[in-house]
Amino acid sequence: MIFGVSRKDMASRSRLCFLATALVLQCTMLLLQALVHNPTGVEARVLKEKIRLCDLSNMFNGSWVYDDQSYPLYDSFVCPFISQQFDCQKNGRADTDYLKYRWQPTDCSLPRFSGEDFLEKFRGKRIMFVGDSLSLNQWQSLTCMLHAAVPQAIYNTWEAKPSNYFEFPEYDLIISMEWHQFLVDINVDESMGRVLELDSIKGSGDTWKEADLLIFDSWHWWFYKPPVQPWDYIEVGNETFTDMNRISAFAIAMGTWATWVDSNIDPSKTRVFYQGISPSHAIARDWGGPRRGNCAGYSEPFEGSQSPMPRNSGVYVMKFILNRMNNPASFLDITLLSELRPDGHPSAYTDTQQNGRDCLHWCIGGVPDTWNELLYAAIVSDKHP
Repeated sequence: MIFGVSRKDMASRSRLCFLATALVLQCTMLLLQALVHNPTGVEARVLKEKIRLCDLSNMFNGSWVYDDQSYPLYDSFVCPFISQQFDCQKNGRADTDYLKYRWQPTDCSLPRFSGEDFLEKFRGKRIMFVGDSLSLNQWQSLTCMLHAAVPQAIYNTWEAKPSNYFEFPEYDLIISMEWHQFLVDINVDESMGRVLELDSIKGSGDTWKEADLLIFDSWHWWFYKPPVQPWDYIEVGNETFTDMNRISAFAIAMGTWATWVDSNIDPSKTRVFYQGISPSHAIARDWGGPRRGNCAGYSEPFEGSQSPMPRNSGVYVMKFILNRMNNPASFLDITLLSELRPDGHPSAYTDTQQNGRDCLHWCIGGVPDTWNELLYAAIVSDKHP
């Protein structure tokens, strides 16, 4: 007997306490299951606050997390749509860890990409990427992601310059990519040659009006010099220049594009995104790397959620322009998350026609898959831009 209580009574009371505790735990689990599967009222608001699914206001700040349980999203060896230039695994890249990183926003959770849901949302629709080879990167990534979701589905692909097309007949869905690296017109004048017209969007815009989802991209081609530069003169209004500040030219052209979108796109029918500025890792000095270094040899992301690279002026230009639109396009701000991935480029594992290291484009699978995950998250979120 201890303090007037027999050992037998203590044992009995212990069993009762154990049973009571077990009953409380069981009731708690049942309550939690009920809240998760059928949340209502206050409970639903509490769960939503805890989960905090991402939208365009909070998905772009974060860091990369190694996740070999969920990634890669597909096997690039069995995706038939990847250009040799981006097909790093088939080109001999031996390491695979770069395929297994997940973007984790700081203050929210991204929904798991569902190819089946994406296809249903866009059944009977037209999706169009418009831009340069970075648009091609994202377009090919999306076709791989969707093909992996429905690998038995019939598909068709064809080319009709300046566009490439991918079709899922079962879903009456066409996803195209139109090569239009400046988004404004280049016209050929017999006496002058090729003229980049910063205030003109004419013929190409007709095809854009047909899309239900538009993703635009323009940046890198604005800084190429002869002989790669595909124009001879720049025209603004009635003035013609042999050259001008390239960021100024970019800003004028994007202002023209924004005015065209405001004037020609019905936001109740068509959702418009600007892809954002994809960075290059061609100069390691930009992030404090070796003087003659580039993206070669990197096999993992930069740590943390702060970019070690200089601020990209194109981001500021586009945010300024988008904020002045009457019906703002959504900004898919991929710059930070991409700046943290020097390991994601083809580098030496590109096609044989490329000279040197490709530190501009991205391996597929890889970083462009995350761009498309963010695109999907923006589409399924409740908030428009």
